[in-house]
Amino acid sequence: MNKTVFWLDEVLKRLLIGLMAAIVGVVCWQVVSRFILGEPSSMTEEISRTLLLWIGMLGAALAYRTGQHLGLDIVTSKFSPQWQRRVAFLLTALVVLFALAVMVGGGGALVQLTFELNQMSAALGIRVAWIYLAIPLAGFLIAFYGLCQLICLWRGDTLLPTGGCE
Repeated sequence: MNKTVFWLDEVLKRLLIGLMAAIVGVVCWQVVSRFILGEPSSMTEEISRTLLLWIGMLGAALAYRTGQHLGLDIVTSKFSPQWQRRVAFLLTALVVLFALAVMVGGGGALVQLTFELNQMSAALGIRVAWIYLAIPLAGFLIAFYGLCQLICLWRGDTLLPTGGCE
């Protein structure tokens, strides 16, 4: 589990860095083409919207993995360590169920539907299903990271940044 989580983290980080660089380049090109050249590019808005969706979804998976997502621990911080671990286990299990049911299940159904309907993006001319694929992919990553966390919590540990249990 350690090597897989660490490898997946590295791939996800590098992919997000590349996507961020791409969106900066696309938005800069839009500004240059609109205000300097006087002829705005027709594809940059759709490209930046697609990149933003992928960055948001994959970034949410990485934020969940590293514990950087929004969390309120006002109530749970008053519990004993044993109860904190139990609550963490329950909440992590709920996150895994949500990711599998809504993101993988519902997002997968959306991708399948847009493939069947052969929906194409207006400016790019690619299938919309490829754009929506970010939803079930991020759901799978969140579920995987959640399952790794559940294994560590079951053992009485927490998941470390290196991918192993404490």
